[in-house]
Amino acid sequence: MGMATDNERKPWQQTDRPAAARVADLLAELSLEEKVAQLYGVWAGVETSGDDVAPHQHELADPGLDLPTLLQSGLGQLTRPFGTAPVDPTEGAKALARLQADVVAGNRFGIPALVHEECLTGFMTWQATIYPTPLAWGASFDAPLVAKMATEIGAAMHSVGVHQGLSPVMDVARDLRWGRVEETVGEDPYLVGTIGSAYVSGLQSAGVLAALKHFVGYSASVAGRNHGPISIGPRELADVLLPPFEMALQEGGADSVMASYSAIDGVPSHGDYHLLTTILRQEWGFTGTVVSDYFGVTFLELNQAVAGSSAEAARSALTAGVDVELPTVRCYGQPLIDSVRAGELDESLVDLAVTRVLLQKCELGLLDPDWNPLPPALREPGGEVDFDPPGAQETARILAEESVILLRNEGVLPLTAPRIAVVGELADETQPLFGCYAFPNHGQHQDDATDEHPAGEFDTVLAALHDELPDATISFYPVTGGDLAGAVAAAEAADVVVAVVGDRSGLFGRGTSGEGCDAADLQLPYQQEQLLAALTETATPVVAVLLTGRPYALGAVIDRLAAAVQAFFPGQAGGAAIAGVLSGRVNPSGRLPVSIPSDPGGQPGTYLAPQLGRRTEVSSIDPTPLFPFGYGLSYTSFSWDEVTVAEQAVGTDGTVSVSVRVRNTGPRAGVEVVQLYLHDPVAQVALPVVRLVGFARVPLAAGESRLVTLTMPTDLASFTGRDGQRIVEPGSLELRLGRSCEDIEHTATVELVGPQRVIGHRRRFTTEVTIG
Repeated sequence: MGMATDNERKPWQQTDRPAAARVADLLAELSLEEKVAQLYGVWAGVETSGDDVAPHQHELADPGLDLPTLLQSGLGQLTRPFGTAPVDPTEGAKALARLQADVVAGNRFGIPALVHEECLTGFMTWQATIYPTPLAWGASFDAPLVAKMATEIGAAMHSVGVHQGLSPVMDVARDLRWGRVEETVGEDPYLVGTIGSAYVSGLQSAGVLAALKHFVGYSASVAGRNHGPISIGPRELADVLLPPFEMALQEGGADSVMASYSAIDGVPSHGDYHLLTTILRQEWGFTGTVVSDYFGVTFLELNQAVAGSSAEAARSALTAGVDVELPTVRCYGQPLIDSVRAGELDESLVDLAVTRVLLQKCELGLLDPDWNPLPPALREPGGEVDFDPPGAQETARILAEESVILLRNEGVLPLTAPRIAVVGELADETQPLFGCYAFPNHGQHQDDATDEHPAGEFDTVLAALHDELPDATISFYPVTGGDLAGAVAAAEAADVVVAVVGDRSGLFGRGTSGEGCDAADLQLPYQQEQLLAALTETATPVVAVLLTGRPYALGAVIDRLAAAVQAFFPGQAGGAAIAGVLSGRVNPSGRLPVSIPSDPGGQPGTYLAPQLGRRTEVSSIDPTPLFPFGYGLSYTSFSWDEVTVAEQAVGTDGTVSVSVRVRNTGPRAGVEVVQLYLHDPVAQVALPVVRLVGFARVPLAAGESRLVTLTMPTDLASFTGRDGQRIVEPGSLELRLGRSCEDIEHTATVELVGPQRVIGHRRRFTTEVTIG
């Protein structure tokens, strides 16, 4: 767009006017066709052959898309110009600028498209920093570090003209067999909400809109099957699945939401007015945009059979509250226009959605007369773009190290043995370090040379161990073709075995974890449990390293392992982080964001269970996890004492402060994670026995102590009562300070006094933490 003087600028271009007034002026000038054009994206570079990167991508892609004609009416969004195929950062930025120039030139008002990309484990494009997967964020229990990571991700995206990131995933893991457990922060809504809100704050501080996904219920599908139906009650929806989204909107300030593929009790989210309008907009006050998940609008017709045509699907979604159809136009184009012309859809609904879209474009500067599609870094000759700067590499390293969890250690770690056998082919691969939304594992470019990277080749666990332990003799046996005899021989010739087992993440069946890669049970894939069992039959101590996207049952082998280390796809620095823990350079501080089961057979439940959801005498099944939520060991030891409760009785609208002094009683520096759980002894509905309501990472030098105070608002004691209202009920509460949800160090009883209190969305969501 060229420069214009104040006299030449139309009212909607005048930057000193309020955004709402500018948008209203522009809307009044748009034709129906130009309005509808703002309500869909175009996947201009999508391939029509190869592997899917979205459900039914190749069935639904339009190879005959006439972009020049389409652009005459304008365009709402451009879909993933960087993330669909390997693109050099600098050349990709120039290509996007040229495409945006075409968009601007193609429509009479010169309105650019909003550009979105995936950014779950970093900007999902070639040569960008690959951070740990969200389950590893949860394992870190470090919200400020996640915010820092998201700021760096947003800065990389913003630097090349990307405006919206399709992250974070705010789904709470409910069935651990689901393939997308790796994309969740964990199984607890407070942890998901806290870490997810930090990500939102960081991404948006860099000028990139965060799209919360998937709203809502996606993680609660029957049997953990992707896109499966959701059979949950309104209380589970209100108390487990919705709170992280509420928190990310109120605390994080998220500006966009992505609807879910889910159908809750038969009603698909993309057509659910109650969910997208009554709850999200009217009750919660959300004013941003709702975007569809990829092909989610057309799925109303094709997969869920609640619409008889693309026009009916479009009307249903727009009426429900979906503002933008992604990834490309199938329903929101001519079908919407025809529906308005035929009197089947009120144009005011189109105007409402267009207003939301244009407000975001206005606030992003896309309606300003001096907007320039070329990134500032490329406006000078020789300018280049760097998606993996040293600061980002350092954050990826720290987060990877903080996320590694020590599950068991019978004195064999840190490693000191002179002869180490590394067993398992995953030890010498980079793919097991990355989640399915990391570029090397995503879609048709999995086999491309995506290890080319400004930081050099990524270290595998094996390579990193050679660097960490240069004086050790390290042999490697990959165990190809199920050769357990060779693995046993390698173990018998060593002083200690490091067995690296786990997942390869991919999409739609191209991995053992990831989108569309659901599991029938929670047994380690590739017969790796049999490998561990065979290795433990030798006299050589066995250290199991698990590189996974979900927790797997370890009950059959855990007692025979000398040590076990869990890492949830720790990213480009993950190999070094794991080797650092094994060598002792890194003192592990990760804690489990999901429980690890004992038995693989059909126990998908999480720790958020009422009394009868736990072990009882009336069932022969024991669902007790092998390692509970919040669990993790250290190479040092800690004592907890001087527990005080500031209030013995508090009103139902008050706060409760609990303090504990944590002391490092071991020989080296370490981090303790103090966790605060709530137990409600008597309530009008059956509540989980305990639920997380606060946590603090406490770094301590050897011998150092610090006073940790957690101040919990009584709003966190709220739940959905029998009448469907969220209430804080008077009565006794137990505040439990623990190292995990089961390992409780101290319990304090507090009496809530006063009337029963009804609260809504504008409640207090977080426990304040101070460390003195």
